[in-house]
Amino acid sequence: MTGAGLADVKKALTEADGDFDKAKELLRERGLAIAAKRSDRETSNGCVLVKAADGFAAMVAVKCETDFVANGADFVAMVQEILDAAVAAKAQSIDEVKALKLANGEDAATTVQQRSGITGEKMEIDGYNFLTGENLSVYDHMGRHTLATLVQLNKNNEEAGHKIAMQVAAMKPVALNEASVPQSVKDEEYKVAVQKTKEEQVEKAVVAAIKKAGVNPNLVDSDDHIESNINKGWLTREDADKAIEIRKTVGAEKAASLNEAMIENIAKGRLNKFFKENCLVDQEFQFSDGDKINVADWLKAQDKELEVVDYKRFTLSAE
Repeated sequence: MTGAGLADVKKALTEADGDFDKAKELLRERGLAIAAKRSDRETSNGCVLVKAADGFAAMVAVKCETDFVANGADFVAMVQEILDAAVAAKAQSIDEVKALKLANGEDAATTVQQRSGITGEKMEIDGYNFLTGENLSVYDHMGRHTLATLVQLNKNNEEAGHKIAMQVAAMKPVALNEASVPQSVKDEEYKVAVQKTKEEQVEKAVVAAIKKAGVNPNLVDSDDHIESNINKGWLTREDADKAIEIRKTVGAEKAASLNEAMIENIAKGRLNKFFKENCLVDQEFQFSDGDKINVADWLKAQDKELEVVDYKRFTLSAE
């Protein structure tokens, strides 16, 4: 009835003088106490499940400490019950999911805490995503319950929906398209691109000057390498000092005379590459018949009006 271990059940029944309800309450309280003690532990495993029904698709992730517990039938069944309740209620947030009443009469958050007390591992409802509408596809990557995706198309096409859901799982896009990338992300990516381009241009000038001076630039690319290569006899102190001075003077001169228009053009090119690699519709489609084609064009090849409306992705893995 409770999922608790036999020894814990016998102890609770003894303390409750055979009163089942009192014994169940004792087990519940002890489970919550154990869960509280584990609250500072890291949860790096867990279970992510997805489901679609009646124009609503959702995914729920419950984390735990070990894959042994994560793969247990009772744990997976608990996550499935939470997901079923979330889909039935068309829950709009993780807080709503946590408050859902389950078959045991407890809310989802308390049920997870009780399971934590039974297993002795910290557990938490850690992720929730949903999509509402028609033409929904769900995908549990390789059936392992660790990575799941939701996809919505503008027209019914189950095969295309499934393949786009796999694309989302494999290529982890950060946005649907360029327009949906947050401006803060665009600004940061452009800033990084500008800085990287400037550093590359300076380094290119420095390397050329070091080569012209007759020194192998690979031997003087860092202070640690310089000292190591001197000790190995591969580099003289004179050449090392020459290279250090060149890096200092040429680097400063080049940094002060960079062509800003050129830097901006290169940075914009890097930003466009970022969009191509990270926006779903611009990514190279991974499941075509060999031809290189982006997701948007592949969809149009199936149906000229077919488009992705939205998607969601959640993984337990660090990426």
